[in-house]
Amino acid sequence: MIDVIIYLMEIKGKVAIVTGSSGGIGLATAKLLAKEGAKVALVARNKEKLAAIVREIPKSMFVVADITRPDEVKNMVSEVFKHFSRIDILINNAGQGYDASIEKTNLDTFTQIFELDVIGPLIAMQEVIPVMRREGQGCIINVSSGTALMILPNMGAYSAAKRALALMSMTAAKELKKDNIKVGVIYPYITLTDFEKNTIKEETRPEWHPENDSDFKPPDSPEVVAEKILEGIKTGESEIFVHDWMKQMVSA
Repeated sequence: MIDVIIYLMEIKGKVAIVTGSSGGIGLATAKLLAKEGAKVALVARNKEKLAAIVREIPKSMFVVADITRPDEVKNMVSEVFKHFSRIDILINNAGQGYDASIEKTNLDTFTQIFELDVIGPLIAMQEVIPVMRREGQGCIINVSSGTALMILPNMGAYSAAKRALALMSMTAAKELKKDNIKVGVIYPYITLTDFEKNTIKEETRPEWHPENDSDFKPPDSPEVVAEKILEGIKTGESEIFVHDWMKQMVSA
C-alpha cells in the first residue's frame, strides 16, 4: 500500500513568525521557510544576532522580544503585521530547559520557565488567531519536547510545561478546525543546539555518558527538526514526532 501525503498549505509567499530564531531549531526553521519562499519574521532577545541573520535571509525582518513579557509578545505580532500586512504561520520555538528534582524545584524559576514555554506561546497564539481567521487560513506549530512523552527524574517541572504546551496545542487544533487554522505540536528528540548549555540546573547530577546508555540514539541536527516542522505546516498534522519510534514512548 502506498501512503499518499496531502499538502494543505503552500509555503511560497506566506508570512511566518519564528520565535527563538537566533540559533538552533529556530534559525534552521527560519532558513528553511525562507528557502521555500516564505517571508520570515525572526524573533529573539539578541538584537546583534538577529541583525546579522536577517542580512542572510531574503525578505526577512526581525523583532527583538522577550517571550516572558506579554506586552513584548503582543507588540512583536503587531510589528510583524504592520510590516507584512498578514501573518500565515507562527512557530512558537523559544524555550528553555530546567533540571531539578521535585523537592528542589524553585518556584520562581518554574514560573519563569512556564511563562516562557507555555504562557508566551499562548499569548502569541491569541494575537495571531484573529489575523489568520480574517485571512481564512493559518498554521501554528508549537515546539514541545520528547520529554513531554515521558516521566524522567529531575525533569518534572520542564516536562510538565512542555506537556501543558502539547495539550494546549491539541485543544486549539480542535477549536480552530472550523476556521481552517491548523495547530500542531512537535516533539523533538535530543538536538545538537545550545539548549543543554542554556538549561537552568538546580543541582549537580552525575554526568550522562550517552555511549554507556543502551537506549541512546544519536542526536539530531536542527535541520532535521526544521524539516519535520515544514512537513507539519504542509500537512496540517496535529502531532509531529521527529522519529516514528517516539510514538511508542510511554510514561514509565
